[in-house]
Amino acid sequence: MAKPTTPRPTRAEAEAKSPVGADHNRPRPDTPTDYKPSKEELLEFYRQMVLIRRFEEKAGQLYGLGLIGGFCHLYIGQEAVAVGIQSALVPGKDSVITGYRDHGHMLAYGIDPNVIMAELTGRGAGISRGKGGSMHMFSVEHKFFGGHGIVGAQVSLGAGLGFAHKYNGDGGVCVAYFGDGAANQGQVYESFNMAELWKLPIIFVIENNQYAMGTSVNRSSAEDQLYRRGESFRIPGIQVNGMDVLAVRGATEEALKWVQGGNGPILLEMKTYRYRGHSMSDPAKYRSREEVQAMRDKSDPIEGAKAYLTEHGVGEDELKKIDQDIRKIVSEAADFAESSPEPDMAELYTDVLVEQY
Repeated sequence: MAKPTTPRPTRAEAEAKSPVGADHNRPRPDTPTDYKPSKEELLEFYRQMVLIRRFEEKAGQLYGLGLIGGFCHLYIGQEAVAVGIQSALVPGKDSVITGYRDHGHMLAYGIDPNVIMAELTGRGAGISRGKGGSMHMFSVEHKFFGGHGIVGAQVSLGAGLGFAHKYNGDGGVCVAYFGDGAANQGQVYESFNMAELWKLPIIFVIENNQYAMGTSVNRSSAEDQLYRRGESFRIPGIQVNGMDVLAVRGATEEALKWVQGGNGPILLEMKTYRYRGHSMSDPAKYRSREEVQAMRDKSDPIEGAKAYLTEHGVGEDELKKIDQDIRKIVSEAADFAESSPEPDMAELYTDVLVEQY
């Protein structure tokens, strides 16, 4: 007669025996709630999102005119993610790193639109002196570490930034952004493992805009609930409505509390959506116009912020004034870029090697 096997305990039985309760038998951050902003904070969130939207629209126009070369990936539709997260960070203390869709993150961290637009157009006044272009911008002063063109590479570099914060004991946190496409890269999981082993102060943020370079996340990922991707490394994950700036800020508050409490990394999946193609060269034929328009109509982050502002008693005239002011800032940034000279030829040789050989 076959030896009887021990029946596998039910999940409820396993959780009942667990000293830390349910859900993976280990501690987890609290469930986030929407951030409760003051009227002034909400106006600033709105202003920053409008700035990103208008800046990216202008960048698209300049690209079409041939004033921006190479690749150009616009952030239109995803504004609530960068603004919601980075409004909770301390510039100059907390570090940020992202992929090639980076203009919005720079603007959300208070970097001058003039030097960003000058970099886009390859001018010497650009933040990387015209040599980085759209995908490779950098500011040590602001602790903004790129702008990276290699898919997923910024996650490993972000783990290094988290290590630096811990090693230096400066109290800073690194936020490392990557997309749903990069979420399938092997180096991402190597970084997860190291970050959890060393309890690094890092927030991994997946900006799940649904389509990577052009393939639906549902077709490309066996586990398409990307907030679960850290579970095998004991990294807790939270799925967030990335089209709502207050939901994003609220989740970021909980993530910071978790990381700053010495618990190690955390993963935030931001469910968001890009209205344009992957880059300016992408006609986005893998989805319908009706789908994009439905997202604009129902989930636009700027329109959502407008509704919140209406509840705070902000009138249409005040919102129009903000939009006019932002359009002026963006127009001046474009003028600044177009009137700035190209880099000197000598710049070809700077920043190539650390020392002379």
